[in-house]
Amino acid sequence: MSSARSTTTYITAAVMKRMIIAGSQMLEVNKGQVDSLNVFPVPDGDTGTNMSLTLLSAVREVNNVTSTSMADLAEALSKGALRGARGNSGVILSQILKGFANVMATCEEIDTKIFAKGLKTGTELAYSAVSKPKEGTILTVVRGMAEEAVDVSKRVRDIDKFLEKVLAKGEEVLAQTPDMLDVLKKAGVVDSGGFGLITMFKGFISGYRGEEISGAEDYTADSIVANANQSAFPDDDHEALIDYESLGDPDFGYCTEFFIINMKKTTTVTDIDKLRDYLNDIGNSTIVIGDLNLVKVHVHTNNPGNALARALTLGELDKIKIENMMEQNRQLRAKYEAERKPIGLLSVCAGDGFSAIFKDLLVDQVIEGCQTMNPSAEDIASAARKINAENIIILPNNKNIILSAEQSRTLIKNRNIFVLPTKDVPQGVKAVLNYNPDLGLNDNLQNMLDSLNTVTVGQVTYAVRDTKIGKLTIKKGDVIGLEQGSVVENGKNPEEVTTKLLERMTTSDSEVVTLYYGKDVSEEQAEAFAEQLQGKFPDLEILLQYGGQPLYYYVFSVE
Repeated sequence: MSSARSTTTYITAAVMKRMIIAGSQMLEVNKGQVDSLNVFPVPDGDTGTNMSLTLLSAVREVNNVTSTSMADLAEALSKGALRGARGNSGVILSQILKGFANVMATCEEIDTKIFAKGLKTGTELAYSAVSKPKEGTILTVVRGMAEEAVDVSKRVRDIDKFLEKVLAKGEEVLAQTPDMLDVLKKAGVVDSGGFGLITMFKGFISGYRGEEISGAEDYTADSIVANANQSAFPDDDHEALIDYESLGDPDFGYCTEFFIINMKKTTTVTDIDKLRDYLNDIGNSTIVIGDLNLVKVHVHTNNPGNALARALTLGELDKIKIENMMEQNRQLRAKYEAERKPIGLLSVCAGDGFSAIFKDLLVDQVIEGCQTMNPSAEDIASAARKINAENIIILPNNKNIILSAEQSRTLIKNRNIFVLPTKDVPQGVKAVLNYNPDLGLNDNLQNMLDSLNTVTVGQVTYAVRDTKIGKLTIKKGDVIGLEQGSVVENGKNPEEVTTKLLERMTTSDSEVVTLYYGKDVSEEQAEAFAEQLQGKFPDLEILLQYGGQPLYYYVFSVE
């Protein structure tokens, strides 16, 4: 494709669409590098993955826009990013894109001043989405880029030069992030979210210029959409559950089915195609299949008589069935209202063992996923819609999912949504154990929130790179122990590090340790280790549970 570096002072909707797709390509190709910049050397750094999946969702919507309207493109960009927002980085990116889209929707061509205004609005929305914004993060990088954009737009009209200057400023700010956050300096990395933003912006520039992206030769717009349409969080055994937001009055009241037999001699295949087109005009869920020997018809319509009359022009009708979906809907809604609970629970977790625990505790919906694949706001909203309750309490069980859970509230109608800020699965389990269906909403929320302070959590995993944290010198492959999310121990095997963590975390007031073993630890190994711990800590009750969590050998709570 030829370069687009000749002087141009505006961006059309078609070019903007190309830029968004290229940004997604660039981020997808380089997401592993973004992931590797995780501050802690744990194997679940997922900033790049979350940002890429967020943008993939936006591309899915953008790719469906067939008009040349900038407003249509902006709506698709905003809606797709919001629905696909995953993790803190994905939520922040979705807000940046939403603010930008709000501004681009007001015009049919984007010049440098409009682009700068959009970037500034996106920055403001992103900052407002975070309760305690930290400098040295993606927020700082996007703010620096927005401020530069506003300044440069006053004197530069050429889009290519403008984008280059904004990118250069972003890279300059990104290089400074280790000086703003001590944890980045100690880890020897720049902020991963800021790096992801720069990566996306480089894709935007390549898309604007019509340049091919290295490594993305087979990564077309169609494949992006295909990837985005693959749900990372299938409903498993919940597929038959009802989305209770869909129980409004149906658009079409009658499910109409019949066969056409004994075709008239004058009927042609074109007549069958015209029947299909006609039924699409008067209804939906249309199926017209067959040939000149037999045609099967299914359609939802408010005018079943019209459907039958049109079909009669082709031949005879047989096995006619018309069902009143409005009455079915009324019965379903009555059943739904009769069975509605005051409070429902939704939990996010990684590991089939943890999932089974939450289900045994009668949590209404459990979203299963791995540490490197946080659920999107739409994933969470979709699960919440299937809960027949007036109030829904969401347990994110991961600090990187809390923002997505909060974001999901905007996607759920006719329900009161409350996000309990559980940062790990043991906190989530403790909160559910303190839920009492006989109590009201406020009492339950307070009891569950208070319970989070009664449990401390340790996690044992492995290092994915060399680093130095405090007094610890960590080599790639070392087993590392985290106390309340901070790396505090390292060693050569999971049992050694878990024991050191327990020695560090237990006190004379500690009574119970619940040890959850992961999928990479055998049952025999876990049972032998639990017995060993019970002998070493005779005053504690050691409870062993299968968590099945990936990446983490052991997760435990101390109470």
